[in-house]
This record gives sequence, C-alpha cells and structure tokens, in this order.
Amino acid sequence: MNVAIRLDRTGGLAGQIYRQLRDAVLDGRLRRDEALPSSRELAEHLQVSRNTVTAAYDRLVAEGYLTSRPGAGTFVNSLSLTEPAVPQPPPGPLTPRALVQSMPVPPDFSTAPEFDFRVGAPDSRLFPYASWRRLLADQFRLSAVGTGMPVEPAGHLGLRTLIGRHLRTARFIETDPRDVLVTCGVQQALDLIGRVLLEPGATAAVEEPGYAPPRLIWAAQGARVTGVPVDEQGLIVEALPADARLVYVTPSHQYPTGVALSLRRRVELLAWAQRHDAAIVEDDYDSEFRYTEQQLEPLHSLDRSGRVLYVGSFSKVLLPTLRLGFLLHPPSLRHALHAAKFLTDWHTGLPVQAAMADFLEQGLFVRHLRRVRRVYRQRHDRIAAALAGPLSAHLTAVPSAAGLHLSAMVRGTGAAEALVRAQAAGVGLASFPEIAAAPPDPPGVVFGYGMIDERRIEEGLARLQRCLDAD
Repeated sequence: MNVAIRLDRTGGLAGQIYRQLRDAVLDGRLRRDEALPSSRELAEHLQVSRNTVTAAYDRLVAEGYLTSRPGAGTFVNSLSLTEPAVPQPPPGPLTPRALVQSMPVPPDFSTAPEFDFRVGAPDSRLFPYASWRRLLADQFRLSAVGTGMPVEPAGHLGLRTLIGRHLRTARFIETDPRDVLVTCGVQQALDLIGRVLLEPGATAAVEEPGYAPPRLIWAAQGARVTGVPVDEQGLIVEALPADARLVYVTPSHQYPTGVALSLRRRVELLAWAQRHDAAIVEDDYDSEFRYTEQQLEPLHSLDRSGRVLYVGSFSKVLLPTLRLGFLLHPPSLRHALHAAKFLTDWHTGLPVQAAMADFLEQGLFVRHLRRVRRVYRQRHDRIAAALAGPLSAHLTAVPSAAGLHLSAMVRGTGAAEALVRAQAAGVGLASFPEIAAAPPDPPGVVFGYGMIDERRIEEGLARLQRCLDAD
C-alpha cells in the first residue's frame, strides 16, 4: 500500500512517520490486513535512513496498530474508529451553463424492484457469456492487437462491413461500409448528428411523447427543440414546424407508446423532408423484436434522396454495458461525421468492436437473437393478455407487436395514485412522465419485460391489480 507521508525536516522524523501512520489506521484510510511498504522501500521513498522507518514501525507494532509477519511484511490491524473521511473540496467560483445545470441525471439502476417491469434493458441472464469471453480473449493476443494504435474514427472496418451485411439481410437496408460509423450507443450518434447538422438556434423536431435524450442533447447544443404530437399512426407529419432542420422518429416501435408509423405517414415524412430540405433521424432501437410475420420497411430503405440517418444499437439484444451502437449516414456527411467522431473520442473500444465482428461473422448474433426473441415474446403475450383481461378496467392497452415493452393509458382519476402504491409494493413500473418528454393526458404507463423473469409476471400483475382495485 502506498502511503502519503509529509515530513517536516525540522522535527523528529520517526515520530512524524509514526503519528501519520497511526492516524491513517484510526480514521480508516489504512484498512485491516493491508500491507505497508517495507522499511527499505519507505525509507528510499522518503529519503530517510532505514533505522528511522524501522523505529516508527516497531512502535506501531508494539502499540497494536500494525502486525509484523516474518517473511511476509508489515500489515494493518483492525482499529479504525470511523469511516474514511471523504475530502470536501471548496465549491469554487466556476458555474455551469444554466441549461446544462437544469438537465436531469440518470437514476440509479443498481437496485432492482421485486417485480421488475422497468423499461430499457434486456435480460442479462440470457447473455451468451461463454461465447463472448472466448471472442474477447481472442482480441487480447499480440497477433490481434498488432501495434496497439487506433484505427480510423468510424471504427473497426470488419464490424462496419458486417453491420451493413446484417442490415441488408434483416432490414432491407443497402449501405456502403464507409458510411457506417460505430458509436458508443445511440446517444453518441445523436450527439454527432447534432454537431454536424444543427447550427445554434436551428429547429429540431422530436416526437411528443417521446424519447427524452434527443431533446436534451440537441437543446444542450443550442438548438430550439419542438415537440410534435403522435397518434395511433405515429408522428403527425402535418404538425411538423416548417423550419425544422432535423426530425427524430422511432417509426418501427414508437417510444414510449409502442405504435408503428404507418406506411402513408412514412411516405409523407420523406416527402416533407425533401420539400423543406430537412434531415430525418430514424431510431430503429428494438426492431429485432417483432412478434408478427409482417416486417415494416424502414424509412432508410424508402429514402431516395439521401435524407435519412439510421441509428441502431446492440444494447437491447446483448447488454447495455457493452456500449455498442452504429450510425448509417449519407455519403455527403462522411467527412463531417468522421471528423466529429474524432473530436469526441477518436475511435472507441476496438477489442470489443472486433469481438462483435466475430460474433456476427460466426452466426452467434442470429442464434442468440432467435433464442431471446422466443423468451421475450412469451413475456409480451402474458402481459398483453392481462391488459386485455383483468387490468382492462383500469388501463387501456396500446396495441404493439414489437419491442421490449407494452404501454397502456390510465383510466380513472385514482389510477395514478394506485400506481404509486404498486411501486411501494415492489412492482417496478415506469410512467410516461418518468421516461418520456412531454407526457400525454391521460397519463400512460409502460410494462417493460426485458428484465423480469416470466415466472414473476403473474404475481407482479396481481399485486398491481389489487392496488388498482382498491380505488
């Protein structure tokens, strides 16, 4: 254990070492069984004689603060009287921008409720740990690392190529690997898009209710962000502001309502963007989980004028902590986006990208996707049945056949209070105000089924039912 000791050369050096080490033991900075430097090492570090350090150590051992173990070293005894003090630096004169200061920080996700219907994450128990360990270990060999130098900002070329191949097969999207950019999730992609396309004061349009990060990111970059209402067919194109330079949509599975953007609206939105010289950001965040045979064609594959930027993520299929996303962009933005990526983080984690490339190349991604899709469909169907049955007296389900969540609109004036009681009873639900910008009236709730075990769904919904019936 490296110990910081300050010596005043005008006083007794052994006494100073003794007192500072004693105080470190008593206040918990040095903890039980931690090893101290040898007397020789500490003497060389402090530039004092070894006898000086030995004298301090011997006194601490004699008084019970330390233990000397022949052949092993000198160790701390358990004598701390308090928890280690956390230094409290002065606030300082610097103040952040008011806009950033007012923005929310994410909640603590480490503690799970008893019945976990929270939205936004897959089941970590389903992750293919053995395969991933093997693939990642392969990347930490000299033959794989090479010189250890970064590649181009857009990311690992093999992964970009395989992402293009996967999207061509699964989503009818044709793209050049040079126009695929690997990101640390969708939020980094949105940040890069805003940096490249939005001048300060420009207007960006987002769905309302909708995913909050685009609104926050682009507002922080100086844009004027406007909400556009959503109905049963998705974004209402006629409500878009004429001066919008950027439109964010989740057409396959609108967040958080779950509706899909109709084909008519898709065509209208593309035509609107061409008329108003605007760009469209298509977030296809959980299109892998569609539980019907019908596949909705992405906006990107319908686009003939190069106005759609397509963002996606592997977080919902694998693990959010991998921080792997991607951005498909028109060739005209290639240089600007690559330059912006270089400015923000240069190239992100290459070993993880290379492992993901192998995961795709060896067919492990498709195999894993088929497996988890079956699991999530079972959970989806159980919750949908409950919303159509006993819970229908209090909640109106929003029809949805995709994704990792189901939404419902609250009926009755007391239902909102009942949902609060349900959360206190261990049912972890999210309401629209908690997860979406500009929630609607009546309010809505979201049943996420990515993290909850199927065997826990019935009891969790029964507890929710009792809370709702109590009104």
